[in-house]
Amino acid sequence: MKVHEKIRFMRQSKNWSQEEMADKLGMSTNGYANIERGETDVPFSRLEQIAKTLDVELLELLSFGERNIFYLVTGDNSQFNNHIKMQQSGHLDESIELQHELEKMYLILKQRENEIEYLKEIINLMKK
Repeated sequence: MKVHEKIRFMRQSKNWSQEEMADKLGMSTNGYANIERGETDVPFSRLEQIAKTLDVELLELLSFGERNIFYLVTGDNSQFNNHIKMQQSGHLDESIELQHELEKMYLILKQRENEIEYLKEIINLMKK
């Protein structure tokens, strides 16, 4: 599981919307959504802020049971200085694959529970 996927998973496990998470981080919803989609390099300081907001250790957010290789992006363009890029190393072993599948099933179950609650609300409104 990549970092942006872990961030999304952890946010969803707290039942927070992207808008709520963006507000907690003091950023735009669009900017936060780009992080969750993996469309932007995330500064180390922002990763620290995300971990704190999710109430997890930064190392937990970055490793989550997998081995990762980190490298610091450096160069003349200050916009890209001090950004962390992650690259998955090796293949996931069977237990990590199973853990990933379990996490996906948890998200599917949670989504179905939310849909059921929504449908119950609609039914109650239609009865009135």
